Amino acid sequence: MSALSTPLANQLLVALPSLADPNFARSVALICQHDESGAMGVLVNQPSDYTLGEVLSQMDIHTDDAVLRGRPVLNGGPVHPERGFVIHDDPRPWDSSLVVGEGLYLTTSRDILEAMAHGNGPRNSMVALGCAGWTAGQLEQELADNSWLTVPSDPALLFQTPLEERWQSAAARIGVDLFRLTDYSGHA
Repeated sequence: MSALSTPLANQLLVALPSLADPNFARSVALICQHDESGAMGVLVNQPSDYTLGEVLSQMDIHTDDAVLRGRPVLNGGPVHPERGFVIHDDPRPWDSSLVVGEGLYLTTSRDILEAMAHGNGPRNSMVALGCAGWTAGQLEQELADNSWLTVPSDPALLFQTPLEERWQSAAARIGVDLFRLTDYSGHA
């Protein structure tokens, strides 16, 4: 198999208004892994029905940090909705981590949540339940079908921009105003 000429790891996918799939409408996904066998990402702008305190409690992890307990947990995508994913900026050797890009990591192990609960976690992080997956060639076809914009990842957008502003803010990074686009696409 040949290597991809433009792997999309550490890129943001911004759903165009024409993307009809309710799982991904108005979503922003951080692509964490992309190779010839497919892609995996985490949606970074959709809150779930859970707070981090509820998730930690279900895992028997205690914290006295009320702000941490109140943080929203994101809906990371329709694949493995029972599994937790932590996107963060901490290079420590957690039990199960993937380097997404320079200074950006994805960790799926309990140790990072325990560190967060005890005030020793990453400076910047977000927790999601579930992820998004694309089979070989599927993401490339969706890009060819004009379902997504690709935008370079940005720590300020990921960790500081309010959830409800991330969709438009991500597109604006490359000069696109999503509210001016139609909600359909076609080919002449």
